[in-house]
Amino acid sequence: MLSFVVKRVLSAVPVLFMVAVIVFMVLRLSPGDPAVMIAGPNATSEQLADLRESMGLNRPLLEQLLIWLGDIGRGDFGTSLVSGKPVTELVMDRLWPTLALSTSTIILAVAVALPLGVIAAWQQGKWLDRLVMAGSVVGFSVPVFIIGYVMILIFARKLGWFPVQGYKPLSAGFGEFASRLVLPSIALSFPYIALIARIVRTNVIEVMGEDYIRTARAKGQTERGVMTEHALRNAAVPIVTIIGVSIAMLISGVVVTESVFNIPGLGRLVLEAVLARDYTVIQAVILLFSTIYVFINLSVDLLYGLFDPRIRY
Repeated sequence: MLSFVVKRVLSAVPVLFMVAVIVFMVLRLSPGDPAVMIAGPNATSEQLADLRESMGLNRPLLEQLLIWLGDIGRGDFGTSLVSGKPVTELVMDRLWPTLALSTSTIILAVAVALPLGVIAAWQQGKWLDRLVMAGSVVGFSVPVFIIGYVMILIFARKLGWFPVQGYKPLSAGFGEFASRLVLPSIALSFPYIALIARIVRTNVIEVMGEDYIRTARAKGQTERGVMTEHALRNAAVPIVTIIGVSIAMLISGVVVTESVFNIPGLGRLVLEAVLARDYTVIQAVILLFSTIYVFINLSVDLLYGLFDPRIRY
């Protein structure tokens, strides 16, 4: 098991290196000049040249890349080209709202989707199964921002149950913290509930047709025991996979959700940095998201070995 874990961890290192190189090159080769964005359209060519030199943009691409990789190795992600603040400080200030939103969303999605998928599989072909599957189609088809605006209109504006927008840290009190996460978490969780529920249903139905399920029933085991001890356990690998994929997909979902609910998280930071052509911030946040994505895939691989020891070899 230890060698399996070490191999998976070591395989993530070149992936992260390639991601860093690709992100750097794509941003540098894309159209637009951050010096123009900062200095404004009325800046003279001399002013632009001086600004590019101060930001290091006039150096060869390879030299810029090597300097950036060396700085990352020392834990220095540079300084924002727009605000002049350290990128690490900007990222840490925006990290906790995104982490809180993502965590609450995936917990809600898994807690709702797992029983829905199991119920749909158990009631295959009946009205309850059709209702769950119809709901999953709607949940996966409607954009998150539409769900968010509808929830704001109904539960915040008309009923007044929750704040319209904004974010409060946990230090402000659990009630203030949780009340501002309810609506964005529910809105963001809709597509993931739909996706996970469909995968759970499909795999549980497939497992329920196996011989060992019929054997367990023939031995007199209850339907609940068959479902929990045999069906779900043997369908765990694809279910864990789709949960891991859903967590990774949250990276794109938080950008829209944070914009709709005015949450000052990493999604908003990326959007602001893209509009301002703030290379250093974009590179740092994308590298952070990529690291999280690789870590999630690594965790899923390790869970494979836990649920199915044959995968370790």
